[in-house]
Amino acid sequence: MTASTNMQRRRKCLVAITAALLASAATGAHAFTLEGPPKVAFIYASSAQDGGWNEALEAGRKAVEEQLQVPVAVTENIPEEATKLRAAIDLYVKRGFNIIVGTTYGYSAPMAEAAKAYPNVAFLSASGTENGPNMESFYARTYQGWYLAGVAAGQATKTKKIGILAGFPVGVVNWDINSFALGARSVDPTIETVAVFTNSWWDPVKEGQVAQAILDQKADVLATNLSATSALDAAEKAGVPAIGFQLDMSHAAPKTIQTSVVFRWEQYLVPTIKEIIDGNWKPEEFGAFEGLDKGVVDLAPLGPSVTEETKAKIETARQAIIAGTLDPFQGPLKKQDGTVVVEAGGKLDDAALWSMDYFVEGITGTMPAKQ
Repeated sequence: MTASTNMQRRRKCLVAITAALLASAATGAHAFTLEGPPKVAFIYASSAQDGGWNEALEAGRKAVEEQLQVPVAVTENIPEEATKLRAAIDLYVKRGFNIIVGTTYGYSAPMAEAAKAYPNVAFLSASGTENGPNMESFYARTYQGWYLAGVAAGQATKTKKIGILAGFPVGVVNWDINSFALGARSVDPTIETVAVFTNSWWDPVKEGQVAQAILDQKADVLATNLSATSALDAAEKAGVPAIGFQLDMSHAAPKTIQTSVVFRWEQYLVPTIKEIIDGNWKPEEFGAFEGLDKGVVDLAPLGPSVTEETKAKIETARQAIIAGTLDPFQGPLKKQDGTVVVEAGGKLDDAALWSMDYFVEGITGTMPAKQ
């Protein structure tokens, strides 16, 4: 399986996730009892060492193994096809595995069917949409981390123009871009954010070209919402601050890195699997959706060029988000065209977050038609 194929599957995940999450009809959360000694299995659609999404989940898997001291098995390259996934699940169940973690949206529906067939097995579904008495889907409030990254960018820019490249115009990408722009404008409301979609989840050559095009527009901070490091390579070469995603990307821009918005899946997986083992697990009715407060999304260590003043501003914003006194999408909030989305004193609810299909004020770029 090529990286391109895997990224196209991730595209299907994110395109479908908005509608599916809103429509999910959960069966109600109640206590789950694990039968037999705990045995955990992780199933990946491609390589666990993919440099991005899977690798972040793999770090969580290793933490489960190390911290909980339970058997953890791994199967890679199981495509998002119901029959092949079900065969892998069936084999694990026959071997006594009773906690199964799926790592891609495409597993969600067949995992739900397996959960019904095996009510004594616990199922956790990354970026999934199905939930039930023995199944919980989970994702992260990545926009919270991107707001903090925006504060870093706002502090670093001298031209008052920053840039970000992303894959496709779906809710969980759009909220990252918008929150990044809003974080920067919290530092200076005149800052402009150039946003460009690459229409691919994995195209290092194209990403490098797009990154250069953004730099050519006088942006002097460059962020990527993708798994490749091409944009950071371009930023390092140009000598401008860089911001990565999913994993700590400081190796790609050791001199200019500001930070990376990272997943810390161990902060969800370890306590959740421990609850399953201890008999205290009650799956969330509409899935787990955690952020900075639980540490599921965070920033990588700040780079050498980040000032103490910037660090203090980021920490202040972090604590405010955790305390609930700051929401990246609190009002007054306007779309790119000036339309008011949220009045002063209000904020977007989760349904509005998942269905976000617009840029906010201060972003230069075109939001493509819905796909």
